[in-house]
Amino acid sequence: MAEHPVLIELRQVGKRFRSADGHWRPVLEGVDLALHDGEIVALLGASGSGKSTLLRLLAGLIPADTGQVLLHGQPLNGPARAVGMVFQSFALFPWLSVRQNVELGLEARGVAPAERERRARLAIEMIGLPGFEGALPGELSGGMRQRVGIARALVTEPEVLLMDEAFSALDVLTGERLRDEILQLWAGGTMPTRAMLVVSHSIEEAVLMADRVLVLASDPGRVRDQRLVSLPRPRDPDSLEVRDLVDELYALMTAGHPAAGPPARPGEPARLHLGDRLPQAGIGLLHSLMAVLAGPPFQGHADLPRLAQVSALPDARLLPGARALALLGLATLAGGDLTLTALGHRYLEADVAVRRGLFGQQVLTHVPLVAHIRHGLESQASGRLPREPFLVLLRQHLPDDQARQTLLTATEWARHGEVLEFDARSGQLHLPDGSEAGEPGPAP
Repeated sequence: MAEHPVLIELRQVGKRFRSADGHWRPVLEGVDLALHDGEIVALLGASGSGKSTLLRLLAGLIPADTGQVLLHGQPLNGPARAVGMVFQSFALFPWLSVRQNVELGLEARGVAPAERERRARLAIEMIGLPGFEGALPGELSGGMRQRVGIARALVTEPEVLLMDEAFSALDVLTGERLRDEILQLWAGGTMPTRAMLVVSHSIEEAVLMADRVLVLASDPGRVRDQRLVSLPRPRDPDSLEVRDLVDELYALMTAGHPAAGPPARPGEPARLHLGDRLPQAGIGLLHSLMAVLAGPPFQGHADLPRLAQVSALPDARLLPGARALALLGLATLAGGDLTLTALGHRYLEADVAVRRGLFGQQVLTHVPLVAHIRHGLESQASGRLPREPFLVLLRQHLPDDQARQTLLTATEWARHGEVLEFDARSGQLHLPDGSEAGEPGPAP
């Protein structure tokens, strides 16, 4: 796409936000991205890598702290008519009809009522909802509501369409159908849009849609790699070419995870630091993933694309689950393949009591936050501490939502491993019954 003109771009863009504890947190840093006329670009990255922030920068909804956002080579200093955006959550006004929701952007721009109605009708027909102009959002299915959101973005005839996980809130079949219809509109030239940037949690979806796939790194977010997709559309998800690209992107997405610190030895997973974010993976997900991995057809070893198909887990759950298993030493994650370790096999074969003991030891060994909390509890005669100070500690390193999720995950893992307990009524963490308090263990 180098020969096609650039419509919109980021040049060395950085963005930070002030967290609940008053500290500034970099979300994006040194991001370069150019969207060319006639291309679809997909954006992949772990949760918290700044994908949605990047889209909001391109839409002019928030300013960059460093670098430049350029539209047709000129600085973008606010929302632009040339840029439309589709949100994951539909974002429809429930008291307005389909037509009225679609007309909102035109009304805000002062378009005359008759012209608004004409353009809204055309957009509603284009997106496949003729006859529903007078319906309220509550009367529509999820797929139909998202069609309204897409029509509302297209009615303003944007040159650039930004889609923030536009299909992820839908069931699989509805999402695939709507995605295919968007691609048909794109191929048929009936869309006014000249370029699309699609944020997705699905690696396969990115390969099926995009001309280029960008992979964001995290903490802070930055473009880590990209892959060109030169296959003609429509693309067969079962073709060798598509599967090879999906495999390659799975390997890219899992490279360097699950932690930011250096590995203890070559080939071992990287070590976590005290304030690092944990993969958002509950015990139920870890057990389900291990059971599928251990059974037929995998017998303990699987490439992630095939594991996603058999387990029916979306990438947004599969990838954090795989990273968590690798972090805890229950599996290895390399080259897009997940393999149960000997400890992982032993864990699955053990009874409940042994499982909990093994899991607790792995959590204490590999999650410094849990070891820190346990040491604090052991240093108290009561064996109890409020949870809030540990949340404050995490907020020094993570945005508030990620700090809360990390502490929630750490607490769930530690409770499963009988390392500690949590009293929701008092908000206090405490040692499990029968544990000794007042005699601190080794400092983490």
